[in-house]
Amino acid sequence: MIPHNLIFGGGVSQTIVNPIVLVVVLILGLVVCFGSRRNALLAFLAGAILIPQDHVLLIGGLHFQMLRVLILFGMGRMLRSIVTGRGISLPGGWNNIDRALVILNVFTAVNGVLLWQQGGMAIYQLSGLYNAFGIYFLLRLLIRDQGDVIWAIRGFAMIAVVVAALMGYEQATGKNPLYGSLGGSKANIYGSVMERGGRLRATASFAHPILAGTFGSISLPLFVGLWWQDKKNRKLALLGMLASVVIALAANSSTALMGFVGGVVALALWPLRRWTGAVRWGIVGTLLALHLVMKAPVWALIGRVDLAGGSSSYHRYMLVDQCIRHFGDWWMVGTKSYADWGWDMWDLSNQYVATADAAGLIPLLSLVALLVFGFHSLGKARRMAQRERRQELFVWAMSAALFANTVAFFGISYFDQTIVAWYALLAMIPAAAAYLHAKKAHKPRPSEGPVAVESSVAVAALPGHAAPNWFESDKDLEIGLR
Repeated sequence: MIPHNLIFGGGVSQTIVNPIVLVVVLILGLVVCFGSRRNALLAFLAGAILIPQDHVLLIGGLHFQMLRVLILFGMGRMLRSIVTGRGISLPGGWNNIDRALVILNVFTAVNGVLLWQQGGMAIYQLSGLYNAFGIYFLLRLLIRDQGDVIWAIRGFAMIAVVVAALMGYEQATGKNPLYGSLGGSKANIYGSVMERGGRLRATASFAHPILAGTFGSISLPLFVGLWWQDKKNRKLALLGMLASVVIALAANSSTALMGFVGGVVALALWPLRRWTGAVRWGIVGTLLALHLVMKAPVWALIGRVDLAGGSSSYHRYMLVDQCIRHFGDWWMVGTKSYADWGWDMWDLSNQYVATADAAGLIPLLSLVALLVFGFHSLGKARRMAQRERRQELFVWAMSAALFANTVAFFGISYFDQTIVAWYALLAMIPAAAAYLHAKKAHKPRPSEGPVAVESSVAVAALPGHAAPNWFESDKDLEIGLR
C-alpha cells in the first residue's frame, strides 16, 4: 500500500532549505514585488528556473518550494497594484488561452477530489491551482507587450547559458554542483549525475534529466526568433542557441532530442507558412493511411523512437496504447488503477496521458484546446505581420516553440520548474498578438502622413525601452503615440 503522502505528491516532514538559497529567494522576491516590471520578470524567471525545487519551507503542514515563495511575492505585487489604485489588467484582454488554462486546472482539481475523496488530495489539488494560476497570471501581467516578450526571451537565453554551464560541469565531473553543494532534500539522489548505458545524464537545477533537456529543446526556437527579430540581440541569441544544443545533448534524453528536432523542423517549414492548413491535413492523412496499413496501431511508431540510445520509448508507446484501451475507466474523472494496466504504467511520462488518466476527458480536451488556441492566435498574428518580414519570422519562431512543446509532451509531463517556461510561452502569445493588433488598428491614415505610430511601436519592441500600454484607455493610447 502506497502511503497517502506519496500518492498526493509527497513532501518533506520538516523544513529543508539552505540559508543561502533562502536569502537569494527573499532578495529576488523583493524585486518581484517592488521592482520595475521587467526586472521583476527577470528575477522571477531566474529564481524559478535556476533554484532546485528540493528546498522547502514547511508552514503549517503546507510545503512551499522556493518557486511557491516567489509566487507569493508575485501575489504581493498584484495586491500592491490594487491597493495603490493602479489596478491589474491582462494585455489583450481575457482570451481563449486563458479560458482553456483555467478549465484545464479547475477540472483537474475538482475531478481529483471527486476521484479520491480524501482531504490530502484536496490540499494537493489546491497547491496545483496555486502553482498554475500564480505562475501563469503573474507572467501574463508582467509580459504586456512585445518589448516584454523580447525581454523574457533574453532572460531565458541568459538562464540557458547558466544551465548549459552547469550541465557541462556535470558531464565533466559526474557531480551536480547545485544538488551536491546546496544540501536540499534530494541532495543524496541528484548530487551524483545519473547514468544510462554508460553515459551521464546531466540535470542542472531541474527535477530530472529529461526535463532539463526539454527546457533546452523548447527554448531553441525562441532564441532563433530573437536572432531574426533584431540585430542588436544576435550575440545573446547565438549564446542561447548554443546553450540549447549543449543542454539537449548533455541530458542524454530522446524526449529532449525529439522536442529539439520538432522545433527545428517547425522552423524549417517557414517556406510553407502559407500552406499550413494543407500541411496539417497532409499529416492527418498520412497517419490515417499508416494506421490502416500497419499491423500495429499508428501510435506504435512512438516505440521506435530512440535518439539517445537505451530510451524507454516502448514504455511511452504502451502508455498511449493502454490509455486508449481503458478509455471507459478514466473518461469521467480519471482513474486510480492505471498503475495496474502493465509494467511501469504508474510512470505517466506523457503529458496527454497523465492528464487523461489522472483527471479525465474534459482536462485532456482542455489541454488540446490550449495548444489549438495558441497556434490559432499565432497564425493570426503572423498574417497580420506579413509585410514585416522580421516580425513575421519572430511570430513563426514562437509557433515553432509551441510545436516543440507539443512534441515533448509525448515523452514527459512537466512536474517541475519546466512549467514556468511553458506558461511563459503561453503568456507571450497574447502579448505579441495584441501588439500586432494594436499596430494594425492604429496605422495612420494616408492623409496624416508618417506620424509616430510606427516609430513608437518599433521602439516598444526593443529591450530597455518602455512600451506604451495600448490597453488602458484611449487617453493612454493617445499619450503613447506622442
